Amino acid sequence: MKKLLICLGLYYILLGFYLLFAPMHFYEMTPGVSMMGPYNKHFVLDVSFAFLASGIAVQLGAIQSNKLASMMGALWPLMHALFHITIWIRRDFIIDRVSVSDFLAVIIPGLLVMLLAIRFNEVRNV
Repeated sequence: MKKLLICLGLYYILLGFYLLFAPMHFYEMTPGVSMMGPYNKHFVLDVSFAFLASGIAVQLGAIQSNKLASMMGALWPLMHALFHITIWIRRDFIIDRVSVSDFLAVIIPGLLVMLLAIRFNEVRNV
């Protein structure tokens, strides 16, 4: 469980760097992003910092067995996942390239990282 939490933290750190250093590439290549409106570098960079901070907090929490740090780091990915679920609902539950991409890259990791952060110390201390 600790290794998976560390991997998810690394995933968010790498995603943050991707958004930071290749924001236009992310905008053009990620299914559904361009549907949300025109490219906005400021917005993409803001999101990159949120992912970097989250990934670092998740990793530090896992490494130091600090449940609160892991949960705080998992909060942004969880809220992001919930937001993408509402988008999927507004799109009438369509299963297409956008929804599959959302589930694999946003929703599943976002729900999983919080679940693992909550359960990490509980399982460890049993």
